[in-house]
Amino acid sequence: MKNFHTSVGLLPNCSHVYAFRDSLSLSLSLSLSLSLASLPFRDSCALTSLLRFSLFQFRSQICKRLAETANQRKHQVEIKKMELDTLKDAFDRVVKRQKLSSFRSQEIVDQVGHEIEQALAKIKAINDPLSPVHLKSILSELKLKLNTVGPLNLLEGLQKERNINLSKYPKLLEKSFSPDISKAYRDVDFDFHLVNQIVANHFYQQGLFDLGDCLIDEAGEPEAIAIRSHFLEMYQVLEALKVKNLGPALNWITLNREKLNQNGSMLELKLHRLQFVEIVKKGTKADALSYARTHLAPFASLHMNEFQKLVVCIIWVGKLDSCPHAELMAPTHWDEFTQEIIKQFCSLVGQSYWSPLSVAIAAGIKGLPTLLKLANVMAAKRQEWQEMKQLPVPVELGKELQFHSIFVCPVSRDQGSEENPPMLMPCQHVLCNQSIMKLSKNTSRTFKCPYCPTEASAAQCRQLHF
Repeated sequence: MKNFHTSVGLLPNCSHVYAFRDSLSLSLSLSLSLSLASLPFRDSCALTSLLRFSLFQFRSQICKRLAETANQRKHQVEIKKMELDTLKDAFDRVVKRQKLSSFRSQEIVDQVGHEIEQALAKIKAINDPLSPVHLKSILSELKLKLNTVGPLNLLEGLQKERNINLSKYPKLLEKSFSPDISKAYRDVDFDFHLVNQIVANHFYQQGLFDLGDCLIDEAGEPEAIAIRSHFLEMYQVLEALKVKNLGPALNWITLNREKLNQNGSMLELKLHRLQFVEIVKKGTKADALSYARTHLAPFASLHMNEFQKLVVCIIWVGKLDSCPHAELMAPTHWDEFTQEIIKQFCSLVGQSYWSPLSVAIAAGIKGLPTLLKLANVMAAKRQEWQEMKQLPVPVELGKELQFHSIFVCPVSRDQGSEENPPMLMPCQHVLCNQSIMKLSKNTSRTFKCPYCPTEASAAQCRQLHF
């Protein structure tokens, strides 16, 4: 019993587990008392076995309860997923029902056709085709079979199920996407000159040079054409890579070698690796060895491991399937090199890998449901949110759309801003300036850090820049 109480005491310190523990302890004690009272004699072995079995049951129930709690929390997290996931699931259900309905309808039509063909074959097989008795019996049998199949009822049922799913989907769309998205619009003075440049740069970055040129001509933005030549060169290199022509890429890398080295890029090594692998696949050992001495040897001192793997491949020319470094032959290396060269092109011309227009649209799509809901709630309360400098609710955009750090004051829960910047205290804890002003009574006295016993004054705090 001592071990039992010790095990009970080692449960996690949670209130719901305490309550569950107490109830189980009581029920377990009662069951033990009843079991002991029913024993015909005091058998120590039987008592020990009973206690062990009871403790095992108790632990099993605890584990089960904790697992149920974890599943409930997981379920709550899943409920909070984006509405787009719900729409996708609804769309998938409609498509699935449509395919199933089409398949079943075709089966019914084929079955009806099969019965009719059998009836026609019987009619052709009778000796006296003009005999009304035979014709009547065949047609009666066909009618009975068709009534048994019930094609009309089956087709109507399938059509009804499909219409139910189709009717639910538009309602879900209307619920998820408000037709009046202007509610989430904020009246901001746009710099249309800058917007035109962003759109034109997006077209050029996507290789849509005709659209970019058209926009620049019609909008009168000659400055935006400066970036065109860089992206045109990039797409010339990419077109050559599609046919495994590394010449243009090598020329660009050689011309920008110093800048690429400053960025820590390994583009040149990756390019020579691709060319070397092609020689190993299609050439001779002598050709591969000559290329390795000329182009790979300069990288050996800094990338010895990579260099050794490539040189070993020379031994396996003609039998690459048995090469221990067969992963170097994978075609995915060409795709990775293509993406890397796009990133380095954009970096050297001062552009982001993702165009600002695509980032803004992606962020808008994710944030729009929250903004629309906020606008509706504020309108119901007759409050205006257009003039707010900070939204009262968080907008979750995902890690892929987070480009810089933000600071939230642990005391006031306000986000740091230019008017309320984060301040570093002597103890290395950080609060917003307004919180420090309140704690110090507008710099009139020293105050104690909310997180440690260190005392500080407002004059000792320094503004922190992320």
